[in-house]
Amino acid sequence: MLLFKKKFLEAIRTGEKVQTIRLWKHRRMRSGQRSYIPGIGAIRILGVEPVEIDRLTDADALPDGFPDARSLRKELQTLYGEKIALGYQAYRITFEIGGEVDRNEATPCNETT
Repeated sequence: MLLFKKKFLEAIRTGEKVQTIRLWKHRRMRSGQRSYIPGIGAIRILGVEPVEIDRLTDADALPDGFPDARSLRKELQTLYGEKIALGYQAYRITFEIGGEVDRNEATPCNETT
């Protein structure tokens, strides 16, 4: 399951937000995996790749629903400042809405960007 703050749900519904950046000690999801977003429904994970926050560009920010990289990095710092300081790896997760998901089978990922 991928959790998001309520402020991101409309952008996900409209397709403006089709990725999220998460900070993990170890990769928690994989391409092709099915999951679930509360308030949205079933999703399919299209890709999971490590990224460096300092190297994110404006082009990286747009599919995440942000106008530019500066705004995306600011949000990541707000949400994950402690994890960034501890050296957690950032991962870009791309997804699409759709498909059926048994919520009991969906892999938990309880973070909120």
